[in-house]
Amino acid sequence: MTSAVRTEPLYIDSASPGARFGPRAIRQASARQIPTRSFNHRRGLNPYLSSFTILDCGDIPVAPFDNALALRQMSEAFLELGTRTPALLKGNDPKPKILTLGGDHSIALPALRALNQIHGGPVAVLHFDAHLDTWNPSKYPSDWESAQSDFNHGSMFWIASNEGLILNGSSAHAGLRTRLSGTGWDDYIDDDRQGFLRISSDDIDDLGTKGIVDAIVKRIGLDTPTYLSIDIDVIDPGLCPGTGTPEPGGWTSRELIRILRGLEDLNVVGADIVEVAPAYDGTGEQTALTAAQLGFEILTSWVSRGMSMMETGKDTSPDARRDEL
Repeated sequence: MTSAVRTEPLYIDSASPGARFGPRAIRQASARQIPTRSFNHRRGLNPYLSSFTILDCGDIPVAPFDNALALRQMSEAFLELGTRTPALLKGNDPKPKILTLGGDHSIALPALRALNQIHGGPVAVLHFDAHLDTWNPSKYPSDWESAQSDFNHGSMFWIASNEGLILNGSSAHAGLRTRLSGTGWDDYIDDDRQGFLRISSDDIDDLGTKGIVDAIVKRIGLDTPTYLSIDIDVIDPGLCPGTGTPEPGGWTSRELIRILRGLEDLNVVGADIVEVAPAYDGTGEQTALTAAQLGFEILTSWVSRGMSMMETGKDTSPDARRDEL
């Protein structure tokens, strides 16, 4: 297995612009993750000194003035990287895994288009976010509508669902607390049609982190190819203020990390961390630092799962692993 970290310095629209500088901030915040000091004690391995190859592929050069061209450039880049022969061909997972650092959330659409070709069909989406991002583009009213404007950071999953890229009935949102459009439940009706389970931010008070994990696993299953998409605004803006559409009442970084650790057995085939806008971050760069740690956790989980798949005669079921919750 090869894990490739690549970045998308793209910004289309948001209440507060600036996510195009997110990749640079996350990369800078990860500077302390040097191979000689990156042993992950909770999993008992160092992802950077394992038998797997982790590469930083740098920024994808996207056109800043033409969203349609940028979408094409990103789609081709995902497909190019995702179809390369991995450095390590052992085990049952011969395809490279790509962790993308955004940029705004619209980068999930080209990722899903590429995964559809790589895996020969739709994949499940596990979406951590304060917002649905399954909105019909018509929910962004304008007197000057265009096909290009339909592609934005709140409609990319709607587009992906209508293109048949997302498994209907096997996907989930987690951490929701968004306001809805209009005067009723139309947004939820659209979301139901696209087959997402909705887990609200408030649900963690009743279910705890383990209950959130259990609900996600029950929905998605452990074998389903899954795209993991993390909008940093799933975390409360009091902890991660550096984002374009902050929503009070979010989870803590500790809660999100514990949930991700509990989901290590999912078949995650690609991931992103998006919407980091460093212009609004604190002096301690806490949003970028959190995003860098989330990336480290994802890479650790990929390496751990890959090592388990390579070992013979070992029980890799969830019950056989140490409970991290």
